[in-house]
Amino acid sequence: MSIKNVESPPVIDAHVHVFKKNMPLMPNPRHAPDYDFTQDDLQKILDAHGVQRCVIAAASPWGDCNDYVIETLRNKPQWRGTVILNPSITNRYELDSMAKDGVVGVRLPFISMKELPDIQSFDYRKFLYRLCELDWHVHLHLDGPRIPAVLPHLEKSGVKVVVDHLARPDPVKGINCEGFQAVLKSIEKGRTWVKLSAGYRLGNDSVEYAKAFCERANMDRLVWASDCPFVGVESTTYQSTIDWLMQVEPDPLLRYRIHTVNPLALYF
Repeated sequence: MSIKNVESPPVIDAHVHVFKKNMPLMPNPRHAPDYDFTQDDLQKILDAHGVQRCVIAAASPWGDCNDYVIETLRNKPQWRGTVILNPSITNRYELDSMAKDGVVGVRLPFISMKELPDIQSFDYRKFLYRLCELDWHVHLHLDGPRIPAVLPHLEKSGVKVVVDHLARPDPVKGINCEGFQAVLKSIEKGRTWVKLSAGYRLGNDSVEYAKAFCERANMDRLVWASDCPFVGVESTTYQSTIDWLMQVEPDPLLRYRIHTVNPLALYF
């Protein structure tokens, strides 16, 4: 059963990707898709499952080559997106132009980095200041054990923070992982959100992680996402991500908050 048969619109998928195989890859990317996944491909999947809007997440394999994301947002005024940017070269004029196209935040793909950048450097402080002025968010993708090294500095900047993929807890410590606990505390401070997403990447405990957020965090700070087209695990189906959310939160009214009310307020 798809969402369109059990929920009221608009349903919003808060994390999807689009790309073309001819786009230039970063050196040593985490994934290197050899296929296209275009805006039309994504639209067909959303339509088939009754999902009316989405948020495109810039994908780390292509670094700051945001051209196709921006092109897609120009063609899809009901969609929103994030981009990957180099904080040392970005100026306010570029950001203002992107905002007009539907960009609402910047993704920090730190999970790919062996050494984390200095968030307290002038370039990053200036960058985060500009994002605050635009009312954008930073979209943090980082493994749970390293989140405490970054999150306090993002909080201090005043920027809105959206944490990817259930904060990717340490598989041994699970919800007791320091990063997971740090995100729970950050949500309480009022400017941090979490994506209930990519459960298929996190193993059998993903439902437990998501339930912990639903039980312990402010429900207004949770959004649902599919992570379509499931790069690296393409056998995953879109319907399975819908079913996963239903398993995490059986109450349809609470699911409605997660996939409609909260993302509308955050992204639109």
